[in-house]
Amino acid sequence: MTEIADAQNPLAGVLSADQIDAMVTAAEDLGEGRHGVEELLSRMTQAVLERALETEISDHLGYESGDPAGHGTGNSRNGKTTKSVQTLQGPVQLTVPRDRNSSFEPVIVPKGARRLGKVEDMILSLYARGMTTRDIGSHLDEIYGSKVSAATISRVTDVVADEIVQWQSRPLETVYPIVYIDAIWLKIRDGGVVVNKACHVAVGVDLEGRKQVLGLWLGATEGAKFWANVLTEIRNRGTKDILILCCDGLTGLPAAVNSIYPETVVQTCVVHLLRSAMKYASYSDRKTMAKDMKPIYTAATVAAAELAMEAFAEAWGTKAPGAVLSWRNAWEDFTPFLAFTPGIRKVIYTTNQIESINYQLRKITKTRGSFPSDEAALKLVYLGIRNIETTRGGELGTGTQGWHQALNAFAVQFPNRLPL
Repeated sequence: MTEIADAQNPLAGVLSADQIDAMVTAAEDLGEGRHGVEELLSRMTQAVLERALETEISDHLGYESGDPAGHGTGNSRNGKTTKSVQTLQGPVQLTVPRDRNSSFEPVIVPKGARRLGKVEDMILSLYARGMTTRDIGSHLDEIYGSKVSAATISRVTDVVADEIVQWQSRPLETVYPIVYIDAIWLKIRDGGVVVNKACHVAVGVDLEGRKQVLGLWLGATEGAKFWANVLTEIRNRGTKDILILCCDGLTGLPAAVNSIYPETVVQTCVVHLLRSAMKYASYSDRKTMAKDMKPIYTAATVAAAELAMEAFAEAWGTKAPGAVLSWRNAWEDFTPFLAFTPGIRKVIYTTNQIESINYQLRKITKTRGSFPSDEAALKLVYLGIRNIETTRGGELGTGTQGWHQALNAFAVQFPNRLPL
C-alpha cells in the first residue's frame, strides 16, 4: 500500500528515508528532542516558501537573479520585505522579494496575507464544530504557537457572509418528493436584550434520495404564517411541487402549506405523536403503552386504525387520558400516512431525517450563551450545516435500493407529478 501511495505522489521521492532520518536526528540533537523537530519543520516551511517566492518573481520578470538578460527590460528586483505568516507549523518569518514597478503579485503567499490557506480552513472547521473565537485562538496558540486574536478569527469566519447569501438564494429542484421542516431555538441579542428566536430549517429529499438543506430563516416565533412565507420563497426559487411535507403537528400548518402548494400532503410525524402520548405514562407503563399504540400506526387501512384507536382509548382513557387526547387532536393530520404504501410509509414515518441535523446543530450552538446578532447566529448554523453535508455526503438513510423502491411507490401514489 505504501508503494502505491508513493507512486501516486510525485513528491514522494524528493527526500529519501535516509535523508529524512538524518535531518530529524540532527534536529533532535540540536533542539532537545521534539522541539528540535518542530524547529526543523518551521525552518523547512520558511525555506520552501521563500524559494517558491524567488521562483515566482523570476517567472514574473523573465530572468533569474544576476542574469544580464534583465538589463533594459524596464523592471528589476528591488530588495525584499519581511513579513510573518501563520502556518500549521506556527508563525514563520519570510523575506518577500519586490520589483521596481510594484507589479509582482505573489501567488503562494499573496500580498496582505497573514495566514496561509490551511490555517483559515482550520479556523472555519473548528468554528463549525462549535468552538468560540477565543477557544480557537487558545487552541492555535497552544498547539501551533500561533497567536491569533479573537477579532481576527471572527473576520476569517466572516468570509462566508457572501457564501451564505448565494446559498440562501440558489435555485432549487423543480420537485421534491419529501420536505421535512422543523425549527431550533437560539438565544440572540436584539436591541440590548437576549431573546429566543426560531431558526427554521427545511430539508428536501430530491429524486436521487439526497438530502438538501433548502435554507435557514430566523423568526421571533415558529408559526404557520412564518412557514407560509418560507414556502413562498422556496417556490420562488424554482420548486413547483412538493409531494409530502412532514412536520411536528404545528397548529394551522396544513392550511398554510396548501395555500402555497395546494396538492401537497401534510403529514404529522408519527414519532412526535408517540412521544407526545408517552409523556402521560409512568416510566413503568411506557413499554405497555408503546405496544398498545403500535396497531394504530401499522394498520393497513384507516378503518383498521380507527378500531385500534378505540381499543387504545378504552385501555388508557382512565389511566392516561392525556395520551388519548394527543392522538385525538392529531388524528386528521395523522391519517394521510395510512393511505400510503409501505415503501412511502418507511421514509415519512418520522422527521428524524431533519432531527438528526438539528441535533448536530444544537451541539454546536449550545456552546454559546447567546449570539450578538442574527448574522452571527446564521453564520454558525450555516457552517455547521456545511460541515454536516461534507462529512455525511447528503445521502438519505434508506440507502440507494430503499430509496428507489420508495420512489417507485411515489410514482404510483402521485401519478403525473414526478418527472419521467
